[in-house]
Amino acid sequence: MKVILRKDVDNLGLMGDVVNVKNGYARNFLVPRDIAYIASPGAIKALEVEKKQFAKRRLKEKGDAEILATSLSELQISIAMKVGEEGKLYGSVTNQMISDELALKGYKIDKKHISIDEPIKSLGVFSVKVKLFTDVTANLKVWVISEE
Repeated sequence: MKVILRKDVDNLGLMGDVVNVKNGYARNFLVPRDIAYIASPGAIKALEVEKKQFAKRRLKEKGDAEILATSLSELQISIAMKVGEEGKLYGSVTNQMISDELALKGYKIDKKHISIDEPIKSLGVFSVKVKLFTDVTANLKVWVISEE
């Protein structure tokens, strides 16, 4: 079944693309969540007109993401954790903790866009990647310090 994407979907396509997916995936997941709509002949004609608007919107969003990436790359956040013997943490630093700390600084970043390569289970400075747009990522420095 051919559908037109309303949002970017990883491993499927970008907003405005016409993609061929299985019927169940389209009917049960993409269409009910307003991620895509069925590509009828009339919708495909309307898509040609809307592609210009999509391009303008994508360009603006990418520009905003690049500005945000430069400000996040310069930012350093500190997360206080309980520490046991030998500098090991009780638990680990999660994406949600980083997202909450960024929210306190005034940046609204969803935890799904933050990727930690290896679990952070010790004190120190770590680099965390934040995906802001399809091809725009920022490296954020996270200081893990003792709560005491």
